Amino acid sequence: MKLGELAERLGCVLEGDANIEITGVSGIEDAANGQLTFLSNRRYRAAAASTKASAILAAPDDGPMPVAVLRSTNPYLDFARALSIFHEPPKYAPGIHPTASISSSARIGANAHIGPYCVVSENVAIGNDAVLHSFVTIYRGASIGDDFMAHSHTVVREGVRIGHRVTLQNGAVVGSDGFGFAKQADGSWYKIPQTGIAVIGDDVEIQANSALDRATMGETHIGNGAKIDNLVHVAHAVKVGENTLLCAQVGIAGSAKVGNNCVLTGQVGVVGHLSIGDGAVITPQSGVPNDVPAGALYSGSPVIEHKNWLKSVAVFSRLPELQKQVRELKEEVAQLRART
Repeated sequence: MKLGELAERLGCVLEGDANIEITGVSGIEDAANGQLTFLSNRRYRAAAASTKASAILAAPDDGPMPVAVLRSTNPYLDFARALSIFHEPPKYAPGIHPTASISSSARIGANAHIGPYCVVSENVAIGNDAVLHSFVTIYRGASIGDDFMAHSHTVVREGVRIGHRVTLQNGAVVGSDGFGFAKQADGSWYKIPQTGIAVIGDDVEIQANSALDRATMGETHIGNGAKIDNLVHVAHAVKVGENTLLCAQVGIAGSAKVGNNCVLTGQVGVVGHLSIGDGAVITPQSGVPNDVPAGALYSGSPVIEHKNWLKSVAVFSRLPELQKQVRELKEEVAQLRART
């Protein structure tokens, strides 16, 4: 593809030869002649100066480049769009594999591709253009919208409702039982029936080996556009807002509410029955025991405002030195008192 055509498709301003042939895209340190790369982090400025790429996506204020430039207000996003141009997703021929088990009461839309050893149970409804890879299991009464993509070994449990354009990566489970047990007089645990459901909005992606529990009563809800990373646990009756990101190994306890456009980074733990406001960001390995206001940037365990956490960490690294100084001061005070 000519660089000029690519610039037009991406809506970028071209600086350089429009006739350069672009055959693919790559990272800034690995790119070769004929490839497009991008600069979105100033730490890679030195790599941009020596890149072997034929063209680079860069912001308008990134200065001159050694190769042709596509000026973009969001180089990272436009690089992702360029990847989509050069790497179109595979197409799957409609049809049901002979080893798949499909209930006679299931309703499956047009152009579905259902792979080997899939199970679609009673009274399931699946929209148009669904792709179920091998060993996908859909329990009874589940309802799923159009353009559903379920990779191998995913499970959608009974009564779950899933919107349009939802992707489940390998091993994801939606609607598993919530963790609810009541202690009996003899010390044993009585399982609380998990009678609710899980509801997934439109344009949601749930990545590998994540589990979203059904509610004990009512519903667990994931809002439109939310993205859930690998190994995330969303407990019963949790509400996750629209366009929120839950990164790897996040755990959210029951009945917590996470607002719209939030980012919970890796290994964040959230206590149940609290609220995280819209637009909040929680940094890695933080523990959230109380409500978080909208727009906050919090860190630590328990979480505090990020700027205060930075100050606390700076002090923490000096604790042995400060302890020594306090001990010496105490000795000096004791000597002064002894002399008086």
